[in-house]
Amino acid sequence: MKTYMAKPEEVVRSWYVIDAADQTLGRLSSEIASILRGKHKPTYTPHVDTGDFVVVINADKIQLTGNKLDQKMYRHHSGYPGGLKEMTYRLLMQKKPEKAIEIAVKGMLPHNRLGARMLKKLKVYRGSTHPHQAQKPVVRELRG
Repeated sequence: MKTYMAKPEEVVRSWYVIDAADQTLGRLSSEIASILRGKHKPTYTPHVDTGDFVVVINADKIQLTGNKLDQKMYRHHSGYPGGLKEMTYRLLMQKKPEKAIEIAVKGMLPHNRLGARMLKKLKVYRGSTHPHQAQKPVVRELRG
C-alpha cells in the first residue's frame, strides 16, 4: 500500500465563513490554522498547501480570557535603535481587531514560504459583511 501525496494542481479549495463573535482568540485561531493547513481533509500532505480559504467576520467581537486585554502586549520593532513599539491588546482591538487574529494564526502556521502562502488564504473583517459572496462560502461552526 502506497502513501498518498497530494499534488498542488490536484488540490480542490473550498471557502468557509467563521463568525468570531464571542469566541476565544486562541481557540478560534487554532481552528483557523488547521483549516488553512488542510488538516481537516483526508488528502492532507505536510509539504503541500492543501488548505481552504477562511473568511472571518466580526473580528471586533472576539474575547480574551483573564486580564490579557490589559496585560498582554503586542510588540514589534522598526529595526532602528530604540524602535520598539508596544501596545496592549485592548488598544490593538480598538485600532485594528483584524490584526490580532492574523498575528495569532500566523504564529500557528509553518514559519516558511509555505506558511506565508497559507496565510494569504485568510481574510479577516471587522463587521459582519464581507466581499466574498461570489465564492459561495460555507458557514463553519467551531468544535468548542
